[in-house]
Amino acid sequence: LVTLQNLPRMFWSSWCCVVLQSSSSLKASYEDWLLTYGLSVSPFHLRWQTALFNRQFYNWGRWKPKFLYLWFSVGMVFGIVAMFGSVILLGKTLLQTLTQMLTEAPKAQNDRMLQVVVSVPSSGLCLRAVLIMLHENSPSSVPGVNLPISQLTYFFSAILVSGVIHEVGHGVAAIREQVRFNGFGIFIFIVYPGAFVDLFTTHLQLISPIQQLRIFCAGVWHNFVLGVASFMVLLLLPAILFPFYYTGVGALVTEVAEDSPANGPRGLFVGDLVTNLQDCPVYNVEDWNSCLGDISEKSQVGYCVSAATLQQLSFPARVYRRLDGTVECCSNNSLTDICFSYSNKLDRHLYACLPARKVIEASKVCRTNMDCHKDFVPSFCVTPSLENQTRLIRVKHPPHIDMLYVGHPMHLQYTVSLSSFVPRQNFLSIDLPVVIETFCKYLISLSGALAVINAVPCFALDGQWILNSFLEATLSSLIVEKQNRELVGFLILLAGSALLAANVALGLWMVTAR
Repeated sequence: LVTLQNLPRMFWSSWCCVVLQSSSSLKASYEDWLLTYGLSVSPFHLRWQTALFNRQFYNWGRWKPKFLYLWFSVGMVFGIVAMFGSVILLGKTLLQTLTQMLTEAPKAQNDRMLQVVVSVPSSGLCLRAVLIMLHENSPSSVPGVNLPISQLTYFFSAILVSGVIHEVGHGVAAIREQVRFNGFGIFIFIVYPGAFVDLFTTHLQLISPIQQLRIFCAGVWHNFVLGVASFMVLLLLPAILFPFYYTGVGALVTEVAEDSPANGPRGLFVGDLVTNLQDCPVYNVEDWNSCLGDISEKSQVGYCVSAATLQQLSFPARVYRRLDGTVECCSNNSLTDICFSYSNKLDRHLYACLPARKVIEASKVCRTNMDCHKDFVPSFCVTPSLENQTRLIRVKHPPHIDMLYVGHPMHLQYTVSLSSFVPRQNFLSIDLPVVIETFCKYLISLSGALAVINAVPCFALDGQWILNSFLEATLSSLIVEKQNRELVGFLILLAGSALLAANVALGLWMVTAR
């Protein structure tokens, strides 16, 4: 019997059943939609796989069989050499890192060959471990830690392109060796993009170890080729862009940060062409960086001023010492006057507060009074008396009046962006060469890093499969039992994994802790 007391309970039960059925139906529809479009979603990981490109992969894999055989055979040799070379490189990098950690005055990170910055797992054939190959004046970079936001597009684009080219190598090599190709895909792990290929595992296990090596080595081989191609584009960029841009006439200002000391009415503007820093000629961006480096390392240069001019411009001022021991003789409120020091005939150190622009304009740079003796006019070499790391730099950017910069040279370097390419026509973009140049540098760095790291004999990396196939191809006659060969491979992989893990841990610590 249905009573009035049972009606609310029956209504609630019916409503719950409807909600559960609706929820189950919605979940099933969502899963079907993901499956239809080849999507897979899990915590921190988004994956898309498709067969749309299968025909193109098969066309590539069947194009010029003899050439592809030679191409991937060379890649196999490169992959094997890279496997051994990567172990040596990581070992050397680990020793350098430990030495830097244990010394009180560590070397600059410029001196290091390799800097591990992050590792990203992939659901394809291998684990993606992204490293930054360091070279002179190239700091290691970690997104969100010390990689500028303006560089994130280059960074992630280079990772994606390097990953796609890597997987294209695996896919084409597999088709060349008669392994069934199921599909190609792209994934995003947290924020890092990557790519993968889906191969038929049974076919992969049935082919010979040499054929397997051609497939497994194809990824690192293609990354190496991409890095070399990017380097060649970077090297030949002046010739490639010659009809539209000319070089060798100075460094073109492309951006001045809002908080830059060079930003102001008498500072630098976008489109200015810098030709000199002090007496150091600037023909391109490399000269700009080199000149600033020399100015930072060497002591402050002086300027030749005649005795008559010195007497005319100077005025009495109180001399006192700063906390760092340097001398100041001008009012702290002065924006135009700077304290200069000089020596007279009695080698006495004298100080004078002088208007900086009047002293420096059209003056010859000097180190001592002897550099100023000319035409028998009594002259002195007056040197700005500044704080230890501060420099007074005269920046020539004709036809504008010289910019006088007072500060640390590196602040000028980091807040002013320049290009070596000057447009021949006004409608041409000043940013295009910079974009191409920067992207090529990131491709060289990241694609080369993927070639090195994926060759490491480590679990889940290409190096694991390269090592296993290499052992099968070389030790099958020496070690007859397959279990024994697998044991040897396991021990090598264990050591390689520990070496890579140590580099990752210490590398991240070096980047973030300091």
